[in-house]
Amino acid sequence: MSRDRIDVHTHYMGGTVARMMEGLSFPGGFTIPPWTVEGALEFMDHREIAAQILSFPMALAKMPQPGLVARLARDINEELAGVVARRPDRFGAFASLPMDTTDDALREMAHALDELGLDGVALPSNAGGEYFGEPFFEPVLAELARRRVPVFVHPENCPHIDILGFGRAASVVEFPLDTARNIVNAIYRGVFLRHPELTLILAHAGGALPTLGWRIAEHSQVGRAPQDAPIDAEHVAEVLRGLYYETALGGSRHSLLPALEVTGVDHLLFGTDWPAAPVTAVDHNIDNLTGFDGFGAAGLAAVERSNAARLFPRFA
Repeated sequence: MSRDRIDVHTHYMGGTVARMMEGLSFPGGFTIPPWTVEGALEFMDHREIAAQILSFPMALAKMPQPGLVARLARDINEELAGVVARRPDRFGAFASLPMDTTDDALREMAHALDELGLDGVALPSNAGGEYFGEPFFEPVLAELARRRVPVFVHPENCPHIDILGFGRAASVVEFPLDTARNIVNAIYRGVFLRHPELTLILAHAGGALPTLGWRIAEHSQVGRAPQDAPIDAEHVAEVLRGLYYETALGGSRHSLLPALEVTGVDHLLFGTDWPAAPVTAVDHNIDNLTGFDGFGAAGLAAVERSNAARLFPRFA
């Protein structure tokens, strides 16, 4: 392989996840093919990817059956640990958390990180309508900041998708907007003042967030917008600079240029969104990324590997 890419946005779709998603199809009739370790390795080898950090892309929020969310998260994390144990040189994993109660989330976090040894935690942009900055998330974010582990933030349908989505695929507009909505709420609620050690990786180059960076900062000035913490434009800029932005479906100039306005090339990471994104979209995105003229060779190498290697040193 001429490049040893580290893919921080790729999804585990085997075992429990496959059973949960059985029969589901995506816009245009796209269905996710059966996931196997062998299939993932073949995908990686054809795209010069040395390692994938697997995650489950959907929120495990409240369900009618008591205890079901916790059991699903435990099963998924145990399966992820099994994949990593089989090929620790090629796979890592973000733990899924049950988002029905804070206690369940903290309990599973401890199990996944301390006993299973997973590489980080995946969180949704909202969990049943709860966003970062709301009381539900506070103990979870506090513990993640204390542990200083990478946190992959994946977009989720907003609570009002039936109205705002116009019946179209949420991945077109609502996913990038919910990423921005979540982080703006966190900033205005003072999450990053309380927990500056948080290490967040935002999917899809941060969605709409970088484009709105200056606007968010301006509105943080006293008297411009309601806020719940003593923040200012400098704090907003510091937060946006410290976030990580991965490039799945965000490898074009339309996404990369706004991201580079709020952060540096050292905070961009390579991602594919496979297999939720079809291989044609993945390959097109990689072509855009490698053809972007704003990095230079050293910058592209940082995006594709060395930036992630700092966050996940066992792949360094």
